[in-house]
Amino acid sequence: MVNFYDLSLLELKQFLVGHGKEKFRAEQLFRWVYQKGVTDFSQMTNISQDFREEIKNILDFKLPKVVHQADSVDGTRKFLMAVDGGKNIESVLIPNEDRLTLCVSSEVGCAMGCQFCFTAEMGLMRRLNVSEIVGQFLNAQKSLNGTKRITNIVFMGMGEPLDNVDNVTKAIEILHEQVGIGLSKKRITVSTSGIVPQIHRVAKVGARLAVSLNATTNEIRDKVMPINRKYNLEKLLEACKQYYLESKDMITFEYVLLKGINDSIDDAHRIVQLTKNIPSKINLIPFNEHPESGFVRPSQHEVNKFQKTLMNAGKHVLVRRTMGRDIYAACGQLRSEMEKHPQKMSV
Repeated sequence: MVNFYDLSLLELKQFLVGHGKEKFRAEQLFRWVYQKGVTDFSQMTNISQDFREEIKNILDFKLPKVVHQADSVDGTRKFLMAVDGGKNIESVLIPNEDRLTLCVSSEVGCAMGCQFCFTAEMGLMRRLNVSEIVGQFLNAQKSLNGTKRITNIVFMGMGEPLDNVDNVTKAIEILHEQVGIGLSKKRITVSTSGIVPQIHRVAKVGARLAVSLNATTNEIRDKVMPINRKYNLEKLLEACKQYYLESKDMITFEYVLLKGINDSIDDAHRIVQLTKNIPSKINLIPFNEHPESGFVRPSQHEVNKFQKTLMNAGKHVLVRRTMGRDIYAACGQLRSEMEKHPQKMSV
């Protein structure tokens, strides 16, 4: 059996033709499944009985299973989903005034080893397949019971998206497909720690790019983000310039503020210089503390001073509001809590 959610529209057409079926059936199936939420072939009334009987033996609709859902007092909703191999991944719905954003995972764990990241402590267990990425969206949308629609997707959950670039970009194409979900690619953001050779793939697929900067010198970035030893700041920023030339899209630079590590006023001035030739905005992220990380969150006064320095230099700067603290919303925390207290975790 082939998982329907692993197939792009073109692949589904080819699959059906290979089984002696008309390729236009693929668009029918996409509409039933992605637009109407119907996976029971018996309910697909504009498809012949013979086709329905045959297709149910070659296609299935397996999705990650939601094993726990937690709702925060601030409206954030976090999901723990089980995937093949006895592993769990996390997704988070984040409400805002004019949007509802889903943060999705691309891997079980992560190989990048960023020192401040909770998920990095897991190491890389495996990369998610396409159906496990698309399935996070479908499960989250289903939980809303038709009351709201997810408007944006960010690949900022567990894993490094560009370490699983083929499956991530294919999932983006499926989520964008107009006879299916029809989500604009400009509402999909791929965040990377800096796998330079794959950044052009984000431009090629038409998604927006976010880059985890997190340091302003190679010396510090080498320590907190080991990927920098392979692709240093100079290579990373050059790839960002090329992304802009190809896409004409502004880049988001994410900057996790670590007290005494990268939060000095000199760091703020260096950010201005590093990004001066790249149309961009800066997302400041005060560190979300977790046990044994070895890092400390700066005070609100220090965060404000850092932000003001950037703004005075003409940068577009936002400070990301920490949400979902009461439901372990930081990447990897809910999964870790389940391992410690499995009896607490149920749908």
